[in-house]
Amino acid sequence: MSNTDSFIEEVTEEVQRDKLFGLLKKYGWIAGVAVLLIVGGAAYNEWRKANERASAQAFGDALLANIDGEYDAGAVIAAETPAQAAIAGHIAAARALSEGETDAGLAALEGVQNNAEVEAIYRELAAFKAALALPMDGDAQARIGALDAITGPFRVLAQEQKAMVLIETGERDAASALLRDLIQDAEATPGLQRRAAELSVALGTDFGDTAPDETPSDG
Repeated sequence: MSNTDSFIEEVTEEVQRDKLFGLLKKYGWIAGVAVLLIVGGAAYNEWRKANERASAQAFGDALLANIDGEYDAGAVIAAETPAQAAIAGHIAAARALSEGETDAGLAALEGVQNNAEVEAIYRELAAFKAALALPMDGDAQARIGALDAITGPFRVLAQEQKAMVLIETGERDAASALLRDLIQDAEATPGLQRRAAELSVALGTDFGDTAPDETPSDG
């Protein structure tokens, strides 16, 4: 290689180094910000997870204290998320109803039902439990209306309870017809179909062509 070629190569490398340093000076802050964002994001994520764990532990401790402690109709379990609010409402309702505080229990369930932020399954379960909590010696039509209003996954269970109310009020034909529908309902579980079939037999129902091939078994 001639001295001229060597000189040109050295000059070219020097120019490339100058360009590189210039780019680093001009855009190096972007890489620094990117590193800060990554580190900061990771730190925030860990902080958030730690807060969620602490919140969940505190909520769990409060639930256990409420369940194990002396019943207090005015006690409130602090909830930070819609799911926690739903669980707290169901726990409060269960405690109240178990202590014979029907009004307090229904109020707790109503709070879950009316909370639009709570998942539908929690609201539907609250509606079903509220219908079951209505006094058995009260207005039968009010109980039937509440059970008829149940939709979603608890609909067939509500209809089973409605059949029981109809039997209590002496409407055996209406109960038999409802039980027949439940036996054929595709959403009914085998266990529910079995119970409906056994109750129908106890009522003296003649299944006719709609009778199942065999009594459904649990499963």
